[in-house]
Amino acid sequence: MRSVGVEEELLLVDPDTRDPRAVAGTVLARADAGAEAVLEKELQREQLETATRPTTAMSDLAAEVRGGRRTAAEQARRAGAEVAALATSPLPVDPSLSSGRRYRKLAAEFGLTAQEQLTCGCHVHVAVESDEEGVAVLDRIRPWLAPLLALSANSPFWQGNDSGYDSYRSLVWGRWPSAGPVEVFGSAEAYHERVGTLLATETLLDQGMIYFDARLSRNYPTVEIRVADVCLDADDTVLIAALTRALVETAARARRAGEPPAPATVGLLRLATWRAAKSGVSDHLVHPLTWVPAPAETVVKALSAHVHEALADAGDLELVRESLDRLLARGGGAGRQRETFTRTGDLRAVVTDAVERTAS
Repeated sequence: MRSVGVEEELLLVDPDTRDPRAVAGTVLARADAGAEAVLEKELQREQLETATRPTTAMSDLAAEVRGGRRTAAEQARRAGAEVAALATSPLPVDPSLSSGRRYRKLAAEFGLTAQEQLTCGCHVHVAVESDEEGVAVLDRIRPWLAPLLALSANSPFWQGNDSGYDSYRSLVWGRWPSAGPVEVFGSAEAYHERVGTLLATETLLDQGMIYFDARLSRNYPTVEIRVADVCLDADDTVLIAALTRALVETAARARRAGEPPAPATVGLLRLATWRAAKSGVSDHLVHPLTWVPAPAETVVKALSAHVHEALADAGDLELVRESLDRLLARGGGAGRQRETFTRTGDLRAVVTDAVERTAS
C-alpha cells in the first residue's frame, strides 16, 4: 500500500470584515508548540500551509486533514484571524509577500505575477519506489490531471467579481514560467536533464520553482501532484487524495506491464486543463480517452473506472463512489460558493460559510 500525504494552503481572514489578513507571521510566532499539527508560511502573509503525515489509510488521512484545519483555525484565532479553505479570496485584496530573501527576489523578478499570487492549492504526495518509477508515473497520469482539477475547483471569485471560471486559481498560477502540463520524459535521467535545462536558462530562481502540475518531490520519495485547488470540504480533499494514489498505482502497474504513456501533446493537455478550470463539474470537460467534449460526470466517472482496480485493492472503492456522488450533487466548492452568493448577494457571506465549513 502506497503512503499518501496532503498539503493544504488556507486563507487567513478578518473575523469581522472577512477581508484577507496579512498575519501569517503573527500566527506562526504565537503558535502553540504542542498544537495538533505543524503550520508553515507560504508566499503571501494572508495564507498558511498545513501538512499531514504520510499514511496508508484514508480514514487516518481524513483525521489528519481535519486536524490540520482545526489547528490552523485555533492558532489563527490567537492572532485575531480565521482560516478559510478558499483557493482565491472572493473579496478584493492587495496581498503582502512574506518576508525573506527568496520572496524579495521573487517580487523583483516576477513583478505582478508574484504580487498578485494569493492562491491556495492542495498538493498530494504519493510514495514511489524510485525516481525511475516516479517519472514513469508522471508520464502516465498526465491525461487525468485535468479531471482532478475539475473535482477540486473552488475559486470562482477574484477581486470581488465572478471570474467566469470554477477554478480561477489555476489560471493565476499558470502565469509562472514553469507551471502547467509537461511532455513525456521517458526516464528519470531525461527528467533531471530537463529540470537542469530549465534552471540553466536562469529564468527560475531555483528548483523550488519547478511548478509542473506533477513532479518528483525534492524532499521526499514521492511524486507530488499539484494541480488541485484547496477544497472547501475536507471530504473532497480525501477524495482527491484517494483518486491520486489510485492514479499513481495504476500508472505504476501499467509501466510494469509494458504499456506506453498516452501520446497527448502539451498543447492538448493545456487545453483540457483550461476547460477543467472553466467548467469544474458544472459543464463539459475534455474526455482523456477520446479528446472530445463530454459531461463532467461522464469524465470523472471514467477517471474512477480507470483506477477501479487500484481503488478496490486499497479498500477505497466505496469511499470514492460515495464521495463522488456527493460532490457531483452539490457542484463542488465553486458550486457551493456561487450558491451562497446567489442566496445572499454578499461575498462576505461566502467567506463566512467557508470559515464555518473549514473549522467544523
